[in-house]
Amino acid sequence: MLRSARLWLSAIVLFNRKAKRLAVHLTRWTGKSRVAVHPKHLLPETETQHWYLAHLAPDMLVLDVGCGNGRHALRAARRGARVIGLDRDEAALAEARSLSQAAGATATVFVRHDVERGLPARAVRFDAVLCLDLLEHIEARDQLLQEMRRVLRPGGVLLLGVPRRETSWKRRLTRAGLCSYADPDHKTEYTERELEHELHRNGFAVVASYPTVYDTPWIGVIDMIGGVSLTLYRWLSERRRRLAVHDPGENAGFAVVCEAR
Repeated sequence: MLRSARLWLSAIVLFNRKAKRLAVHLTRWTGKSRVAVHPKHLLPETETQHWYLAHLAPDMLVLDVGCGNGRHALRAARRGARVIGLDRDEAALAEARSLSQAAGATATVFVRHDVERGLPARAVRFDAVLCLDLLEHIEARDQLLQEMRRVLRPGGVLLLGVPRRETSWKRRLTRAGLCSYADPDHKTEYTERELEHELHRNGFAVVASYPTVYDTPWIGVIDMIGGVSLTLYRWLSERRRRLAVHDPGENAGFAVVCEAR
């Protein structure tokens, strides 16, 4: 019985990973985006969906650490911020530059750099640092957090998004002896206490937090729906956010505003 349950759970995990990759291509194949991109990046720009926007203002200088294809940087630029994006993936940066050019976003600059080697910026320069869906991929997290604190000016904020480890679905995977991480490349996922401790020892304090989305074993199905119908995907995403507000223990991640201590 235990063996069959483990096989079934393994099949769900494998399906979810493949479905996520397929959803990225579906958005292009179905004409929703001219480049392959996850459907979550095609949802309307709202402060509920993109919580960090409420903390950005015109003329702020923002560093997007691990900017990927630049979607978050471009949203910040639409708020009037000046944004420098860093990433080591040249293909992702090429996409970011293409999207920036198409949007006429002249206040964005994208630079190739491995952030695990430090940040190529002088101290106390930036008003805000974006670090979304990156920290969990980093081995030397303390070093990177210290670097992000170094480049922030007094009163600046770190806008951080990381995955949560303790949800019902992930605990079920752990009990079955399976890796519960949302991505096999993750070096860690957090409990609330672990995240606060890691931030504290590197000079940050959490001053605000936001619900993300309700964790579910059916995320792969939802992602593929997004590749086909953004209307239905938006409804499902809003439903997941409402569930996460109602039951914070099932949040799939942490979205936090941090200030330097």
